[in-house]
Amino acid sequence: MNKYILILCCFISQLAMAQVLYETIESSKLGEPREIKIQLPRNYDPEGDILYPLIIVFDGDYLFEPMIGNTDYHSYWGDMPKSIVVGINQADRRSSDLSFSNETYFPSDEGGAQFFEFVGQELVPYINEKYLTSDFRIVVGHDQSANFLNYYLFKDKPLFRGYIAFSPDLSPEMGVRLQEKLAVSGLDTFYYLATADNDVQSLRDEILVFNSSLSTIENPKLHYRFDDFTDADHYSLVGLGIPKAINEIFGLYKPINKKEYSEKVLTYEGTPFEYLMKKYEDIQFFYGFEKKVVENDLRAILAAGKKKNDLETLKELSKLARKEYSESMISAYYTGQYYEMDGNMKKALQNYQSGLLLNESEFISKDMLLDKIYDIQDQN
Repeated sequence: MNKYILILCCFISQLAMAQVLYETIESSKLGEPREIKIQLPRNYDPEGDILYPLIIVFDGDYLFEPMIGNTDYHSYWGDMPKSIVVGINQADRRSSDLSFSNETYFPSDEGGAQFFEFVGQELVPYINEKYLTSDFRIVVGHDQSANFLNYYLFKDKPLFRGYIAFSPDLSPEMGVRLQEKLAVSGLDTFYYLATADNDVQSLRDEILVFNSSLSTIENPKLHYRFDDFTDADHYSLVGLGIPKAINEIFGLYKPINKKEYSEKVLTYEGTPFEYLMKKYEDIQFFYGFEKKVVENDLRAILAAGKKKNDLETLKELSKLARKEYSESMISAYYTGQYYEMDGNMKKALQNYQSGLLLNESEFISKDMLLDKIYDIQDQN
């Protein structure tokens, strides 16, 4: 099984790497140029109006490739939005980049402070100006860089909304300081932490204490997840943690699944359609960009509307389908479904017939519409 996962990950990485750009930034903060690697989403249109989340990957020399493989894979299946991923090469300057003061335990003037400012004042503005990025940003790090990413949380206006820390080599007082900071944060923050049973023991011991501190925080604005992997070490835990972190950070973004359908959609106090609208309003609120309603979610709300015999949900759903998918059979099918429930078989038949001239979708085909047409004609 492990060999299969490794082969799959390698394949995904090779697929994604075909889109990688290599650039060098002249940095006044670092006093030298710095190499970065950039993956743009599939079918990226520089003239388009779609804004993409930005994922900054520390230790880009080795952490960038597994990250882009996973983002490409998960966005392909709609479990996360297409994103722009930027890896910072640090191999030759890692110790200096990630250094902190032995007195304050914050980034030192001997390199850490300069790297901190490089990311916030040079790298992110450079990417924002050159590419179509949203304000939703994630930062990823491993051991020393997983500790360093925490420093951005102490800004009055944190640069990132999502933090992915793999086996952080924590600086002194970081656990106490971060607990105090996150407990009063008024900004929705996603924080993912991971270790493993075969992690470096000294790091693991501190991480378990760190987790205990973060787990006590009662702040609804903090969205926290911790994983302690079995049969994994300091390096292999990264491969296990990336999809877990993505799932946690973009849990709301994911299409409605069976669990959400049964536990949330069907039990929602309002109508199923109202649930759908709230879900997409929350997506825009949390991530800072609009998501087009996907067909999978239309199907889920249609099923819930039928189950509850909720004509109003089907009516609003048909309006939404016509608005979002005017050139697709989706618009005709959902309008026909509404008229069927309303008992107006003549209009239902007309809509199903008109749909034959439109484009098929993932779930709706010409044969499906013909079946609906024949069923109505047989009834009459």
